[in-house]
Amino acid sequence: MVKGVKVQAEQLKQDGNLYFKKNRLGAAIDAYTEAITLCPKVVVYWTNRALCHRKRNDWVRVEEDCRKAVQLDRNSVKGHYMLGLALLHREKYAEGIQELQRSLDLGRGADPHSYIVEEIWQELARAKYQEWERDSTQRSWDLQNLKQSCEVALKEKHLRDVTQIEGFIDEFTDTTSKQLEALNSVFSKAAEFDTPVEIPDYLCCRITLDIFRDPVIAPSGITYERAVILEHLEKVGNFDPITREHLSPSQLVQNLAIKEAVQAFLQKHGWAYRMD
Repeated sequence: MVKGVKVQAEQLKQDGNLYFKKNRLGAAIDAYTEAITLCPKVVVYWTNRALCHRKRNDWVRVEEDCRKAVQLDRNSVKGHYMLGLALLHREKYAEGIQELQRSLDLGRGADPHSYIVEEIWQELARAKYQEWERDSTQRSWDLQNLKQSCEVALKEKHLRDVTQIEGFIDEFTDTTSKQLEALNSVFSKAAEFDTPVEIPDYLCCRITLDIFRDPVIAPSGITYERAVILEHLEKVGNFDPITREHLSPSQLVQNLAIKEAVQAFLQKHGWAYRMD
């Protein structure tokens, strides 16, 4: 009896997949719902139905289904991924980014050069950039207001000093001018935090020229983006693309030092997440 139920649920999943390919989302949702009713602990039924809700932009239901999926399987890449997207669309930014990061880490562990890892990274980078953009705009606004307040206070102080003390007016004026210059310098320095600069070469892959996402180091001492070097080894041959020395996937080791340096750089310079 149990076996028959499982077979029936799997057939419903196949039906749902077929409906989904034909963009018959309502029928697909019905099929996955029936499968869930029969076998509620099968994660893929929940994530498949969530994918249908995603195509309908029904993010409340995406969140509901994906929360159930990750409750059943803490390592569900698609569950964490779509949950992250749902949370971002519902403006729960911090939690959404956390879920996307969890999904990315799990995806890299399962298959570092699969299509979904790249897709997750792009969504995470977009979310991180938008987060930086919001924070940067607020910081810029706050700095401008604070600068104006300081300038007004200095000028008002100057006027009071000039009216209260006879003589040495030029000296007071010169002092105030220097204070205003110092003020401008301080606020210009503060604004540099959000000003894009050139990303250091050592933080970028020598093949893609993009900032590292998942750096690995070869025996040659050269660091590559994991997915890129694995694709090279698979499609071109087992050799280091720069030194031409023999190289196999098993010889690649995660470059933790560079990974930490990249994370520290991105933490300070959120603009570097921008995807052109």
